[in-house]
Amino acid sequence: MTATMSRLGVMMFLQFFIWGAWFVTLGTYLVNGPLQASASQVATAFLSQSVGAIVAPFLVGLIADRYFAAQRILALLHLAGAALMWGASTANSFNAFSGFVFGYMLLFMPTLALATSIAMRHMQSPEKQFPPVRVAGSVGWIVAGVLIGWLGWEQTQRLDLTFRMAAIASAVLGLYALTLPHTPPLAREQGAKLGEILGLDAALHLLRSRAYLVFFLASIAICIPLSFYYNFTNPFLNDVGVQRAAGLQSLGQVSEVLLMLAMPFLFVRLGVKVMLAVGMAAWVLRYVMFAFGDADAGFALLVIGIVLHGICYDFFFVTGQIYTDAHAGQKFRSSAQGFITLATYGVGMLIGTFLSGAVVEYYTTDAGPDWERIWLFPAGVAFVVLVAFLFLFREGRAAVPAASSAH
Repeated sequence: MTATMSRLGVMMFLQFFIWGAWFVTLGTYLVNGPLQASASQVATAFLSQSVGAIVAPFLVGLIADRYFAAQRILALLHLAGAALMWGASTANSFNAFSGFVFGYMLLFMPTLALATSIAMRHMQSPEKQFPPVRVAGSVGWIVAGVLIGWLGWEQTQRLDLTFRMAAIASAVLGLYALTLPHTPPLAREQGAKLGEILGLDAALHLLRSRAYLVFFLASIAICIPLSFYYNFTNPFLNDVGVQRAAGLQSLGQVSEVLLMLAMPFLFVRLGVKVMLAVGMAAWVLRYVMFAFGDADAGFALLVIGIVLHGICYDFFFVTGQIYTDAHAGQKFRSSAQGFITLATYGVGMLIGTFLSGAVVEYYTTDAGPDWERIWLFPAGVAFVVLVAFLFLFREGRAAVPAASSAH
């Protein structure tokens, strides 16, 4: 790996360390911590991710593609986010806490597209070079989860410290971003049109392809069941008696790392459609494992369900990022990554967040949540999405490598 790839890897490590440092245990903090939030309030807090993701393509399309260098915008967003994350750790009411988190996610979600765009702008062959760099992000998430488990913050009810850890890391990345390779806007010399500023031109460019349209709609739909995983896995594991649940959940990122290293090999041999379909099938299987697993005899099912996260994430999201980059071309790279972020973490997760909170509350009685029924619901949704995708998607086997090689 070259010096530039290593520097981009450090960026990805910090980017996902920040997210994993507080997001995994957010539901547990809200339910079991001082705020004593309901399932609907947990969903409301996670809703901030979706709102931020919807804002992301407009911010990235307006600023990173047109006026300012992407690495400087990344720095500014993370430095401002550090202050909001620290504020969340001190909030003594749900309303105050949700205000800090909403503000933070409005800043953080655009950085996902920015970090991806910065990395791919400095690669000759993204389908080969991006997976190893993105692996560093998974390692960052793993380190965050292991740290939380090792420090015992879940058992000692000190999950407020996760927000401070994330704040410090965010400040570090904000400063580090200023040292990243210069990534100037590609569209600076062109006249500013409303469609370009809002990212609509990138959307129209991508969606005129029938295959990409199907992928885009599948991305929205599959993120509906994904919300259940992000929002309620950690509270579920703690509720059924799993010790150091955040650390256990990091096994999902371990599998993510191993599979991501194999992505260039798998791309050529499996093709886009198979990669995406396998990712969605893993979602179905994961939720079935959760439905019938427990902390005793069914513990292995929980572990399998967590480990499947690597297939769920890499085969769908990483494949989707590279697929999007291949379809976007040089002109729309930044706004295209923001656009797919809108589809997945924005619209899809927005619907899923509302639905997950409602489903958990519906299947919760005085005896507690009926986790079997709760997890079978997203399993069913993912299965329907998988079947529809297999029937409708018609992309050629070698589409991504061929398109990417032209950049």
